[in-house]
Amino acid sequence: MNLFFTRWCLVFCLLAPTLSAHPPADSLGSEATLDACIRYALLHQPALRQTALEQEITNADIRIRLSDWLPQVGFNYYIQHYLKLPVSAFPDPSNPDGPRRIVTIGLKNTSALQFSASQTLFSADVLFASRTARDFRAQSYQQTQTAKIDLTVDVSKAFYNVLLTQQQTQVLQETIARLERNLKDAYSQYQAGITDKIDYKRATISLNNARAQLKGISESLEGNYALLKQLMGYPHEAPLQVVSDTAALQQAVPLDTLQQLQFENRVEYQLAQTNLRLQRANVAYNRQAFLPSLSAFLDYNMLYQNDQISEIYSRQFPNSVTGLRLALPILQGGRRLQNIQRANLVYQQSELQVENIQNQINTEYTQALATYKSNLADLQANEENLTIAREVYTTVKLQYDEGIKTYLEVIVSETDLRTAELNRLNALYQVLSAKLDVQRALGTLSPDQE
Repeated sequence: MNLFFTRWCLVFCLLAPTLSAHPPADSLGSEATLDACIRYALLHQPALRQTALEQEITNADIRIRLSDWLPQVGFNYYIQHYLKLPVSAFPDPSNPDGPRRIVTIGLKNTSALQFSASQTLFSADVLFASRTARDFRAQSYQQTQTAKIDLTVDVSKAFYNVLLTQQQTQVLQETIARLERNLKDAYSQYQAGITDKIDYKRATISLNNARAQLKGISESLEGNYALLKQLMGYPHEAPLQVVSDTAALQQAVPLDTLQQLQFENRVEYQLAQTNLRLQRANVAYNRQAFLPSLSAFLDYNMLYQNDQISEIYSRQFPNSVTGLRLALPILQGGRRLQNIQRANLVYQQSELQVENIQNQINTEYTQALATYKSNLADLQANEENLTIAREVYTTVKLQYDEGIKTYLEVIVSETDLRTAELNRLNALYQVLSAKLDVQRALGTLSPDQE
C-alpha cells in the first residue's frame, strides 16, 4: 500500500510542473504577437462585446416582430361571487302596459375558462417587419464590423507604440553603454595627463542626459502597456510582453499605393446604403397606413354558474364564436399625411448622408495616402541618416583615439547617432500607423481575417 501511494506521489510531482506551465485558455502566455493581441481583443474587449450583444438584441427584436405572423393563442380563467345579484326591468306578461317588473338575474357564483386564438391575415406593421428584417440584421452586423475594424486599428497602433518604446529603451541602453566606455576612456586620458578634465566632464554630462532620457521612456512604457491592455480588455494586473522583431516590422511597411478606392468596400458606406433602404421601406410603410388590418379569430368559453360555491363546476354552459376582424383607420386628424411627409424628409436626409459618406471616405483616403507617402519618405531619409551617422561616429571615435579629433566632435557625432536611431524608430512607427489608416480608408482591413 505504501509503495503504491509513493508511486502516485512521484507521478504527481513529475506532472505538476507540466500542468501548471500551460497558461489559462484566455491568456496570451508570456509573449504576445500583434495577431494574438488583435484576436484577444476581438474576443474580450468589453465595448466590442456590448456591440455584439446589441446585434443579438436586434435579432431578438426582429424575431419578436415577425412572431405576429404566427397564430396567437391565449387562455383566461376567472371565478367570481356576487355579494348582491344584479337586477333588470322586464315587461309584465299579464299587464304589458303596466309598470315593469324588477327581476333578479344570474346566479351568485360564476366561473369561466376562456380560450382564444387569432391569426393575422394582413397587417401593415407585420408586413413592414417582414420586408425590413434582412436590412435590420445587415445594419446590426455592419455596426459590429465597424467596431471591430476600429478596435483592430487602435490595438495595432497601441501595439506598435509599445514596440517603439521598447526599442527606444534598447537604443538608449546601448547608447549608455557606449557613453560609459567613452567616459572611462576620457577619464583614463585625463588621469594620464593627455587631456584636461573638460573631456570627461562633457562625457559625464552626455551620460547623465542619456540616463535621464532612458528613465522618461521607461516610465512611458508602463503607460503604453496600460493603454494596450485597456484596448484589448486584458486584465490590468496580468503580465503582458509583446514581441516582434525589426525585420518583421520592416516587412510590414510596403503598401500598394496604386489601389483604386472602392466605396463599396467600406463598411460605413454599406451601412449608409442599408439605412437608405430602411428609410425607403419606411416611406412605403407610411403610404400603406390607410390599409386595413385583417385577422381571423376563434373564441371558446366554458361557463360555470351555481348558487352553491361547492357545486359551481357541476354544470357547464359552453359557447364558442369564430369570425374575421377588420380594423380600418378612417380619420386621424391628418396624422398619416404628416407621417408620409416626415418619412420622405428622413429619406432625403439618408440620401444626403450617402453622399456625405462618399466625400468623407474620399477625403480620408487622400489624406491617409498622402501621410503614408510622406512618412515613407521620412523613413527612407532617416535610414540613410542612420547609416551615415554610424559611419561618422566610428570614424570620429577612431580619430579621437589617435588624437586627431577633439572630444567635442565625439559628443556631437554620438548625439547625431542617437538622434538618428530614435528618429528612424519614430519614422517606422509613423509609417506603420499611416498604413493602417490607408487600409481602413480603402476598406481592405478585415478583422475577421485576423
